[in-house]
Amino acid sequence: MTRWMAYARESLRGIWFRASLFTVVGIVLAIVSHPLGELVPPALSGALGTDAAGTILEILATSMLAVTTFSLTTMVSAYATATQIGTPRSIQLLIADRTSHNALSTFVGAFAFSIVGIVALSMKVYDESGKTVLFLGTMLVIVTVLVTLLRWISFLTVFGRMSDIIDRVENAACRAMEGYADDPLMGANPWTAPPAQAVPVASDSSGFVTHVDMAALQRVAEQQDCTLWVQHRAGARIVASHPVVVADRALSEEAAQAVRHAFVIAAHRTFEQDPRLGLIALSEISSRALSPAVNDPGTGVEVLAAQQRVLDIAVRSTAKPELQHPRVHVRRIEAADLLQDAFRPIARDGAGVVEVALRIQRELGALLDVTGDADWARALRAAAREALERAEHALSHDADIDDVRTLHAAALQDSQPTGGLTSPE
Repeated sequence: MTRWMAYARESLRGIWFRASLFTVVGIVLAIVSHPLGELVPPALSGALGTDAAGTILEILATSMLAVTTFSLTTMVSAYATATQIGTPRSIQLLIADRTSHNALSTFVGAFAFSIVGIVALSMKVYDESGKTVLFLGTMLVIVTVLVTLLRWISFLTVFGRMSDIIDRVENAACRAMEGYADDPLMGANPWTAPPAQAVPVASDSSGFVTHVDMAALQRVAEQQDCTLWVQHRAGARIVASHPVVVADRALSEEAAQAVRHAFVIAAHRTFEQDPRLGLIALSEISSRALSPAVNDPGTGVEVLAAQQRVLDIAVRSTAKPELQHPRVHVRRIEAADLLQDAFRPIARDGAGVVEVALRIQRELGALLDVTGDADWARALRAAAREALERAEHALSHDADIDDVRTLHAAALQDSQPTGGLTSPE
């Protein structure tokens, strides 16, 4: 069920679902105006009049069609801009934005309401009371459209801009990192080497793992009285016929199929359950900004600050999650891998920019100050040394190199040159 639930959840996030829902609501509102007319007092019908609704609906239908077309054009333009100035990985976050979904859905729903109302009026479906209800419904729709339009105008001033892209990717990365930091092993046992006679369960499709249902794997292990070793976490690339799990005994075909269905495999990576994708996407934004064609070190510095905030969640984590799936083993994501995703591309592309080289040492030093984990400390020191070595090779001014070396020593809380570093002369 997990695979189908994941597909359904992904589909319901699409703009089509909310637009369809608002359209149905608009149509129903126009249709129920006739039966609700019986509840309207005759005095109210006389006070409001009955002829204004038709004219207003015609204006609403014309304007909503134009506004909907404009909104779609603006959204597509924002997606293209985000791809050019940021990273294609951010597009899925823009496409899933609820504010744009609500705005477009409101405009489409108002258009559908006005069209149905105009058709019903031309067919003389409404009596005097029904026209009064339709008029009141039209006023409600207009107020909703105006509020939505004001919010939409304010939203468009930042939608798809560089700062908006960085914030969206950072927020998605933080959510994924929080989930990882709270339970790095997803409720399973830490990784141990599987027995030599372990039996693999091969994947039936190729793509990227986007979700792993650990509860389903635990159920299979209990039913088959076996232990499972998960070969791929969310974000991993997998090829059909390659194992997704190995078991310490042969599984029935039904159990093997249940294991395969516990893995959701898609053509593209998603941010859920995948803390590395957010770090990679942020690095891609920085790499594009640091390219010679763009030459925007300020964005690189902003991205480094975002990387630090994301990694700070994992570095500070002291969570001791409960073992929920004792028959399943999972690999933990290595600290060195997370740091490489976050800092290596920036250290490579920004090695020749002293402001970026200095900022890398500051952010790594900030992470080193708050960690109490030996693995994290070792990985942070290694990342700082690598960034320094890249800067030493790329920077041409001796004073810039000395500044980076000084900050590196301060970041590592070590006044002596670290092994492998060039001693300043």
